[in-house]
Amino acid sequence: MPDNNAALTATPTIKRRLISIVYESLLALAVLFLPFLVFELVVQGAHTPLTEHMRQCLAFLVMGAYFIHQWSREGQTLAMKTWRLKLVLPGHAHVPLRVAAYRYVLSWMWLLPGILVSYALDLQHWQALSAVGIGMLAWSATALFTGNGQFLHDKLLGTQIVQLPAPAKKGRKVAA
Repeated sequence: MPDNNAALTATPTIKRRLISIVYESLLALAVLFLPFLVFELVVQGAHTPLTEHMRQCLAFLVMGAYFIHQWSREGQTLAMKTWRLKLVLPGHAHVPLRVAAYRYVLSWMWLLPGILVSYALDLQHWQALSAVGIGMLAWSATALFTGNGQFLHDKLLGTQIVQLPAPAKKGRKVAA
């Protein structure tokens, strides 16, 4: 009989986690749609520096509410469920709200270095996107050096992404 505890502590591959992140980014558009629609109606599509900063703040807050809620409630977002990944904090039944909030802020390290380099060097379009992409690759490489295969933000908080076992296949009914 397989050991279920071993299955719950298995670290998923970096590839699997990165694919989940790509899927997560697509789902983020759906999460942001309604708040941004309301915002655009209120500001009448204005593109002043103030409204641009307000859009960025809105995205940060809406995504924060989504991730913090999902991680502290179930340990999984929709993308994580699809890829059978779960965020856990060993010794706890659920990830505490405070830890989930810290994880959300630290998870911005995926993007923040590339964004800062883009602003500092006044990079535009593909160059800026490349800087963000290089920053993301660098952050994903932290999993190679943490000792347990987790990304650095999880190592710092003591949280772990674990691979859940595949669901049991239902037996076929035999016709009599």
